[in-house]
Amino acid sequence: MTLIIKQTVNMIQGQAGWGVTYSSTEVCALRGSTVVLRCTYNYPSRFNYQSTTVQKSFWFTKVQDGEPVDLQTDSQYTGRVTYSSTWKDSTLTITNVGNSDSAVYKFRFITNHQDGKYTGDPGVTLSLTDLHVGTSRYYSSSSWADLTCVSSCTLPPHSSYIWFKNGEKIPRKTSSTYSDKFKYADSYSCALQEHQDFPSPPVYAPKLPSVSVSPSAEIVEGSSVTLNCSSDANPAATFKWYKKNQSAAQGRKGIYYFTSISPEDRGMYYCTSENHYGRINSSTLFVDVQYAPRFSSVSTSPSAEIVEGSSVTLTCSSDANPAANYTWYKENQTLLQGQVGIYSFTSISSKDSGIYFCSSNNKFGQRNSTGLHVDVQCK
Repeated sequence: MTLIIKQTVNMIQGQAGWGVTYSSTEVCALRGSTVVLRCTYNYPSRFNYQSTTVQKSFWFTKVQDGEPVDLQTDSQYTGRVTYSSTWKDSTLTITNVGNSDSAVYKFRFITNHQDGKYTGDPGVTLSLTDLHVGTSRYYSSSSWADLTCVSSCTLPPHSSYIWFKNGEKIPRKTSSTYSDKFKYADSYSCALQEHQDFPSPPVYAPKLPSVSVSPSAEIVEGSSVTLNCSSDANPAATFKWYKKNQSAAQGRKGIYYFTSISPEDRGMYYCTSENHYGRINSSTLFVDVQYAPRFSSVSTSPSAEIVEGSSVTLTCSSDANPAANYTWYKENQTLLQGQVGIYSFTSISSKDSGIYFCSSNNKFGQRNSTGLHVDVQCK
């Protein structure tokens, strides 16, 4: 059936008097707006020695089973399509256009003649677009911005524009460009005068970034950890991560990743969010890395000669998170357990001479110190 249509059209197009002329073969429209497509058509008053009358005319984008589908019967356009026509003139109106309406629209008319069917080529290509605000120049020293209202396709010439600042219409601004001093709280958008209900998305500086760490529970040495930074901004913000008092830890798309986190990574972090119109720091995020005791050191006080009857203190310390608990040993004898790591002699005696060591431990592991020789001298 498709071949028959093409043959019929070609045969008619080869004869004078048949034709469809579109007002424009390319139309660009804003999403959500109403689109009007127009054409004029012509046919001979007589064809094959008979008078010509038009029995049906319609617009279509699809062909089904070899036949063009009238838009008014297409479920995609239900309630959104109307035709209006005068003699040899047709107008198609489509309301609330969306992405699915981007297509080539053709006009077809059918006469009383068996071969008197005509489809106008090339049709009208409808493209859909959104307005957006671009920045032609931005002066960071003064926060002065030159803004331009643009779209992805060519809008009608001599279009009149409306500008909005913080949602309020700016009086007497009808050109596609606008300049103003850009403050952090300000937002700007634009619209076509005839489509005020379809403004562009507003542009604005980044809002206060939110930061998070994953996993949000306990972070253990050697695990993988992700820092996330996000901020509402238009145009979209770029991000940098910083460890407080250290150089930048840059992360793509607001993410900074530790493949195997270490105790040295423990600390305060913050991120910055930045676009054309501003830069803002997040609040700080504390990353607490937990780990088993890394070493245990022991010392004695006094560190000089220890005399019988004197007071002596043995001290054990360890780098651990959470803080370690300590146990003191003399040879293989347990002396004291506790959180402080101190073992005291109020009046040491010669029988206290020997090798001492301590053990530091938390839930992630245990580490023993080296031995400490305590030599008690008689008076």
